[in-house]
Amino acid sequence: MKLYTFWRSIATFRVRMAMNMKGLKPEVEFVDLLKGHQLSSDYSKVNPQKLLPSLVLDDGGPPLFQSMAIMEYLEETHPQPPLLPKDARGRARVRGLSQICVSDAHPLSVPRIRNYLTKNLKLSEEQMLEWVRHWQKEALGTLETLLSGDKSTGRFCHGDQITIADICLVGQAVGSSFFQVDVSAYPTVARIVEATQKNEAIARAHPLKQEGAPAAVSH
Repeated sequence: MKLYTFWRSIATFRVRMAMNMKGLKPEVEFVDLLKGHQLSSDYSKVNPQKLLPSLVLDDGGPPLFQSMAIMEYLEETHPQPPLLPKDARGRARVRGLSQICVSDAHPLSVPRIRNYLTKNLKLSEEQMLEWVRHWQKEALGTLETLLSGDKSTGRFCHGDQITIADICLVGQAVGSSFFQVDVSAYPTVARIVEATQKNEAIARAHPLKQEGAPAAVSH
């Protein structure tokens, strides 16, 4: 397998966490989002949406795209350790929590949106950051309510085993931290993120531990 990746990509961070949990070690190819390499004609042939991640399988067929779809593929083809609960209701809850991060919050902070806000809509840098922080806090607040008020929450988002929801929550927390949003204001979220990041496979996938990453990120 070949994973198209970049340290700053939170979506690829999610896939790295899942692959690490399942003991998979793909070949990697770096696509620098900050320099716009995802817009190149070569990469657009891999992923016409010009986004990360993309995963090329060993059979040489069309690449997989979108982090949730890739993680579910990995779950189906490499079921151990499981990252989804056994019961249908539990799987629906895990997927719902995940989608708050993946579909609602994260898309509002990615480079193409930030660039559109500043270059096309002429927002100042601070106005753009206020936009991003608002939606990150909205998501974190909703997640806090759902996690703190449901008896299905355990050490992790759903019980006492790491699931895709924890992977997405860690991605949400790390991504928010890049914009100086402090998750400590959301105690259940912060507790689960801390517990999840103690897992070696999760910790090893952190954006700032990847090749080419800076020591810290301001936004």
